Amino acid sequence: MDEEELLHRYGLHPDGRALDEIRELLTAQAAGERREQGAGDTALMRLCCVQLFNVGAIDDVLLIWQAKTASMDADCSIDIQLLCGAGLAETKTFLAGHPSKEAKAALDRLLMCEAAEDFDGFSTAEYSAVCTNYYADGGD
Repeated sequence: MDEEELLHRYGLHPDGRALDEIRELLTAQAAGERREQGAGDTALMRLCCVQLFNVGAIDDVLLIWQAKTASMDADCSIDIQLLCGAGLAETKTFLAGHPSKEAKAALDRLLMCEAAEDFDGFSTAEYSAVCTNYYADGGD
């Protein structure tokens, strides 16, 4: 499946029936990208992350983080804000309470980006609108 097909099939606000497929697709693409940069489709990975962001399930935070950190290209393609579909404060609380090293690394990056003012004025609704505009313009 490519980015265009995924967008056509589920849109930017998928319903619950699509989520398992989106998560599986993201996991597979991230695994390929982690094995060898370029083996995963980072544009497709980004779209999966946008879809999961729009759902706002806190349990997707680490999945999105794993995708973001799969390679340098993925890190550049997947905005840090996409971790925060449940909200910035909720995401920080979740990561702070999670025992994994991944959660600590994600929280450290979030805090660093917050200090760099990457989250000034952040709201999930406004960031979702930015993503909608991005895909309405053809993803350029």
